[in-house]
This record gives sequence, C-alpha cells and structure tokens, in this order.
Amino acid sequence: METLRYPIGKPNLPKKITQTEIDNWITTLAAFPEKLEHLVKHLTAEQLDTPYRENGWTIRQVIHHCADSHHNSYTRFKWTLTENTPVIKAYYEDRWANLDDTKHGPIGLSINSLKALHAKWVYFLKTLSNDDLDQYFIHPEGNEKVSLRENIGIYAWHCDHHYAHIENLIIKKNWK
Repeated sequence: METLRYPIGKPNLPKKITQTEIDNWITTLAAFPEKLEHLVKHLTAEQLDTPYRENGWTIRQVIHHCADSHHNSYTRFKWTLTENTPVIKAYYEDRWANLDDTKHGPIGLSINSLKALHAKWVYFLKTLSNDDLDQYFIHPEGNEKVSLRENIGIYAWHCDHHYAHIENLIIKKNWK
C-alpha cells in the first residue's frame, strides 16, 4: 500500500540545495504540464474515473488536484517575497478533491491551467536570487519553516509523484 501511495517515495531533499538541483527541479516544473497531457490524452472517461489505488483519488481528481495544489504553491511564493515570513493558508486537499469540478470536470480545464501556471511560475522562478530563494514561509501544520529553495524541490517531487500514480495505473491496467 505504501508503494501505491508513494510510488517514488516521500520527498527527500538534500540539506544543502545546489543551483544545479534548483535548475533540474525547474526543468521538471517546466515539462510537467505537457508530459502529463501526453500521458492522459488517450484515456476514456471511464479510465479517468478509475482510482489509482483502493480508496485513492481517480486520475481525474489527481489532475485537478495538481492544478489546485500548484496554484496554491505559486501564491505561497508570492506571499513569501512580499510579506515578512508569512504563515501560509493551508487547505483541505481531500475536501477540494471531492468538489464537483474536481470529481467530474473536464481534465482539459486543469491541463490548460497547468500549462499557463507553469509557464508563468517557471519564468518567475528563474528571476529569483539566492537571497529570494532563502526566504521562507511558515506552514501552520507544525509551524514548519519552508524556504522557497525547498519548495521548488517539493513541487518538482509533487509533479513526479502524481505522474507516477497515473502512469503506474495505466501500466497496471495495460491501457497503452
């Protein structure tokens, strides 16, 4: 079950994050929307409504979750650079995933949203200085400090994590 839930493992960021790692993570963010679209473009509505694991989200919900989550992350970057160590607003991902637009909405809405958001986000990330990257926000769950440098890595992982959920189900069901 843990392998189905975390197919690439949990995030494991290095203590000291190099510019090379940041560049690689930004490349992951840049490629994600097109890569995701290519992975799911031939899936039927029935396949999109298949959970990737027992009691897990459907492929459709995962795609919409990525758009929602990445939008929230982009906003957290902006807050961090315009406010003094902000405490970010957390949200109930599971509740968002059960809203009608996430459970039934066309995936093209979120694919297009991801394309636009990631283009803007990547452009923005490439403008950040080392001082900017060292700024951090506070996550209200546990009052954890998260630097922008770390958050780039977390969201590169998030892209690969959910891509693997979908890809593994496609392979398991032999849908390719």
